[in-house]
Amino acid sequence: MLDLTPITKTFQFGDQEVTIETARIARQASGAVLVTMGDVQVLATVVGKKEPKPGQGFFPLTVNYQEKYYAAGKIPGGYIKRESRPSENETLVSRLIDRPIRPLFPAGYMNEVQLVTTVVSADVENNPDIAAMIGASACLSISGIPFDGPIGAARVGYTREEGYFINPQFEKLKTSLLDMTVAGTDDAVLMVESEAKELSEDEMLGAVLFAHQELQCVVTAVKEFAAEVNTPRWEWTAPAFNDALYADIKAAAGEEVATAYQTSDKMARYDLIDVVNAKVKEQFVSEEAGNGEEVSNMFKKLQKEVVRTRIVNGEPRIDGRDGKTVRDLNIQVNVLKGPHGSALFTRGETQSIGTVTLGSTRDAQTVEFLHEVIKDNFMFHYNFPPYSVGECGRMGAPGRREIGHGRLARRGIQAMMPSVEEFPYTVRMVSEITESNGSSSMASVCTASLALMDAGVPIKAPVAGIAMGLVKEGDKFTVLTDILGDEDHLGDMDFKVAGSEAGITALQMDIKIQGITEEIMEIALEQALDARITILKQMNEVMPTHRSEMPDNAPTYLTLKIPSDKIAEAIGKGGATIRGICDETGADVDIGDTGLISIFALTKVAAEKAKGMFEAVTAEAEVGTIYNGKVNKIVDFGAFVNVLPGKDGLVHISQISDERVENVSDFLKEGQTIKVKVLDVDNKGRIKLTMKGIE
Repeated sequence: MLDLTPITKTFQFGDQEVTIETARIARQASGAVLVTMGDVQVLATVVGKKEPKPGQGFFPLTVNYQEKYYAAGKIPGGYIKRESRPSENETLVSRLIDRPIRPLFPAGYMNEVQLVTTVVSADVENNPDIAAMIGASACLSISGIPFDGPIGAARVGYTREEGYFINPQFEKLKTSLLDMTVAGTDDAVLMVESEAKELSEDEMLGAVLFAHQELQCVVTAVKEFAAEVNTPRWEWTAPAFNDALYADIKAAAGEEVATAYQTSDKMARYDLIDVVNAKVKEQFVSEEAGNGEEVSNMFKKLQKEVVRTRIVNGEPRIDGRDGKTVRDLNIQVNVLKGPHGSALFTRGETQSIGTVTLGSTRDAQTVEFLHEVIKDNFMFHYNFPPYSVGECGRMGAPGRREIGHGRLARRGIQAMMPSVEEFPYTVRMVSEITESNGSSSMASVCTASLALMDAGVPIKAPVAGIAMGLVKEGDKFTVLTDILGDEDHLGDMDFKVAGSEAGITALQMDIKIQGITEEIMEIALEQALDARITILKQMNEVMPTHRSEMPDNAPTYLTLKIPSDKIAEAIGKGGATIRGICDETGADVDIGDTGLISIFALTKVAAEKAKGMFEAVTAEAEVGTIYNGKVNKIVDFGAFVNVLPGKDGLVHISQISDERVENVSDFLKEGQTIKVKVLDVDNKGRIKLTMKGIE
């Protein structure tokens, strides 16, 4: 019988027992583990190629996280009954895994690596993403692929009564002020992703440090697990570096590169760099040597060295700023006629147009998770067209970057959004990046805040976002406020913070080196606070709070409460009444079991008309009230007159005139409009009318 005895490692992680196993499933992968946390199980596999692809100029790492519906005992919805394109959540978790492991591959490693994590068992209480991150760390650590891990990962929640708690379940997160995911090694934090409800800098930093301490049990367990599996590390050496050639290139072009990087205009700077690059290629590229790619890489290294050296030496940055200054801002609202709210936010050479569209609660997006299906009344979409960076490029469905940036911006504003009960609309926020030179996601937070207020959405407080950078050489480092695109590309950290004046609502950190210190994080948070307050001050000068009235083109939501015994009348036989009102006014109408009628229409006039029609349908005739009624039917003993929708009353022949009436048709005709007064409404709802005594 085939022996599939697994190698396992079990350890305690917070309130849960975690088991990692290998050698039973997916044995042909370079590394494969099954991670079990409670009822959650994730299969993590990695395959690496032993040799790089010739001419490969980048590290081809692919990370895929996938959720299988069978894991939760479900059949996929929709017409095609199988999993298809990745959901937004799967894309976000793929990025969550990718970000902390990428910097742990050695510099110069260009072999293809594909990591796949698959949720094969799920429950309704726990998020599988932490198990997936543990699985990614473990399978890489036993694969033999050059990887300077392992990493650990943890989720942190927080309340001021309980303090911090590790790996909270879905239900507990609902009352938490914080949802933070942290990944790191035994001595450094590599990645932070979080949303919060206006927490202070100290509370956020405390959460990061708490998570890093708690995840050490994961790092230790994976190390022990890898030691037991004992897979030899692949033999790999970084390509030899031609120091002499680099010295010649630096001598020939160093000063010109330095001069180019003192040009603040991005496109002009790129033009100068292109000129210098062309000279370098002409001078140093040889067809015989076939060193074109080598020279190109050395020129990039020279650019990086020039920029980083100037920064750590305290010299002015590329655009002349010091390390703490925010670029000049231009803030405008109500810039577009069609959307219900709009704003244009420009920070230096980064620009976002924000638009808000309001819809009814029926427009909410249905989002299907393994553990639940929800209706999402707040959508945030981020678009990054190629023209924003002066390039030609692919246009199509949003990629991982756009989905990730959109979610980060949403996290920044989410805590400030009113509840559906407070503001019964579906809100779609779109950030169109029209220019980009650093931190377009944080510009999107600012644009969103302004556009939402312009639309009259009662957000709790304005929110701004800022991106921080880092350049670290040995023990020397400089934290940069409001980084440019080049500073992001050539630097060591991308640290983004969004929040109101009262506190932080979102924090994201990615490290390109193998970790940073508590001191660096403290400095980054302090500078981010100063920058956020600076931006909020200027935003408040333009739009300090939401508009008291929604714009004229915005849809209108009205409610009407009717007695429960009138619900049938409001609906009508077979739904005829409600359908007729909707057809005539164009309104969307919901009638609840308690008699609450919710009316949503594209205009205020239409909403008020629909409300009036329902009021009329459900109204009761009042004794002594005069109505303009329509004669519906004439009979020998009087006439039936419609006084309210669906309600007729009888004008007895004796109540038509003070004169003697022999024939009703001598005084009234069917279809005629007359004034009548209610004499009485009996206990069966029958209405008695009169035409007498009405002026």
